[in-house]
Amino acid sequence: MNIGILGTGNVGDTIGSRLIELGHSVMMGSRTADNAKAAAFVAKHEGKASAGTFAQAAAFGDILFNCTRGEHAVTIIESIADICSNKILIDLTNPLDFTKGSPPCLIPSLSNTYSLGEAIQKAAPQAHVVKTFNTMWCGIMVNPMLIGGGDHINYVCGNDHTAKQKVKELLITFGWKKENLMDLGDISNARATEAILPIWIRVWAGTKNNAFNYRIVS
Repeated sequence: MNIGILGTGNVGDTIGSRLIELGHSVMMGSRTADNAKAAAFVAKHEGKASAGTFAQAAAFGDILFNCTRGEHAVTIIESIADICSNKILIDLTNPLDFTKGSPPCLIPSLSNTYSLGEAIQKAAPQAHVVKTFNTMWCGIMVNPMLIGGGDHINYVCGNDHTAKQKVKELLITFGWKKENLMDLGDISNARATEAILPIWIRVWAGTKNNAFNYRIVS
């Protein structure tokens, strides 16, 4: 499958590398076609990856991963909205505001009664936005067996049932157990999953360890 990665940071690199390992073709997109991090990603994978602009990566991918920074994500998706039409857009972003230092807070206009996931769906109304992976470190995203025998939760939400099913099938190839992919419903449920970040960041700071996740116990 052709997959477009939007963003050149550690999350995009980790996701893209795992997808290549699984046999997919990956194009990493950024603001410019000559981005140094994207070029390094291509070089590392020796002909199994390519790089281009956000628009080129969006056109290339049958499925897209939005791994851009939260404060820029809506503007970026708006700029390629037409290209994203009828495509699955997996959104990993969080509305984190670092302007007052660390730990960051959630951007007020994108929290509580609204979410970044909803804003991205609004920015690309013809795309099938599926929110997932935004509640954990990227190493666990691509290898859930790193902790707890893989027995921990990954939330999924989005408006299109078929799109969510396809995303779940892809995540299972990463090693996620079907029973641990919890479908919360439509994209408005991103309000809840994005709200996990303040506690996640503080647990990370308190333990000096990002290899953790949550389980549902009943």
